[in-house]
Amino acid sequence: MDSELKEEIPVHEEFILCGGAETQVLKCGPWTDLFCDQSVKRPKLLIFIIPGNPGFSAFYVPFAKALYSLTNRRFPVWIISHAGHALAPKDKKILKTSEDSNAQEIKDIYGLNGQIEHKLAFLRTHVPKDMKLVLIGHSIGSYFTLQMLKRVPDLPVIRAFLLCPTIERMSESPNGRIATPLLCWFRYVLYATGYLLFKPCPEKMKSFLIRRGLQLMNLENEFSPLNLLEPFCLANAAYLGGQEMMEVVKRDDEAIKKHLCKLTFYYSTIDRWCPKEYYEDIKKDFPEGDIRLCEKNIPHAFIIRFNQEMADVIADSLKDDLSKIGNPSWHYHSLRTMSCPSPQNLKPPDERFSSDLLPTFWWKNQISRG
Repeated sequence: MDSELKEEIPVHEEFILCGGAETQVLKCGPWTDLFCDQSVKRPKLLIFIIPGNPGFSAFYVPFAKALYSLTNRRFPVWIISHAGHALAPKDKKILKTSEDSNAQEIKDIYGLNGQIEHKLAFLRTHVPKDMKLVLIGHSIGSYFTLQMLKRVPDLPVIRAFLLCPTIERMSESPNGRIATPLLCWFRYVLYATGYLLFKPCPEKMKSFLIRRGLQLMNLENEFSPLNLLEPFCLANAAYLGGQEMMEVVKRDDEAIKKHLCKLTFYYSTIDRWCPKEYYEDIKKDFPEGDIRLCEKNIPHAFIIRFNQEMADVIADSLKDDLSKIGNPSWHYHSLRTMSCPSPQNLKPPDERFSSDLLPTFWWKNQISRG
């Protein structure tokens, strides 16, 4: 019965040009354009999922569907790919972003800073300013989420979930000690190997290899993630990973303190990217925060077999927040004022989705599409 329910949930796929990069957006629910739908049925909140690295949004579809069902299908659940981690099929139309007064090509869009600006650009151009947000960041997506709140503190976010959050000491973690030399010292060897192996590989062969791999991992996927074996996407994922190892070092306690009232951290007990000691350290430094240690043995890569379990955790945590949606006496500014000090830091409404770091154009010198 549960599987039948999931099959009935509509998921719409779009490829858009955001900040100069092709971007895949998967939209769970009947709403595909939040600006054009002015009916009373227009949702008041968007649940926005930011993946880990590699940022293949297709892997998060079962998780999004489970969350959509658990929230009674009242709110859209959207997943965004990372810039450069998804390429549109040849027969797929790429939609241009609507007019954006702050639109510029994003500097180093495939890198750490560029990916943050990429997500802000999407929200600015595809989500109405008055729509409340629930942000869900997984792995490095947690870092992006925290930095988005820091750069645009008046985003109308009622809750942000940081799942298996790689927000500090990445290169010192057990997996980081292995990944750092590969991604930082031998990155170009990885690029060359990827191009030599997969560039001449026929699409049918790539599709077969991916399907076989998904079957071995027991992964269902209705959107074929051909980008898994696309050299351009793999190179961008490795490039981003190298920057993660070098730059995600010190935990941003200032940002955490400022937004603690709306943050929920969820650590795994079996995570080699953010080990248990990272949970213990942040719990000690922020004892009043909503910082949890998983009791269900959910691994870092929960999207492989634990989508339902993670969706259950989030839906249960959101019950109180979502029950207030639709109450005219409730507004996110009042929530912020009650729970979060420093209302003086809010920007004027017309600057709500602007970033303190204005992007410029030179990212083409990074990784060419090949």
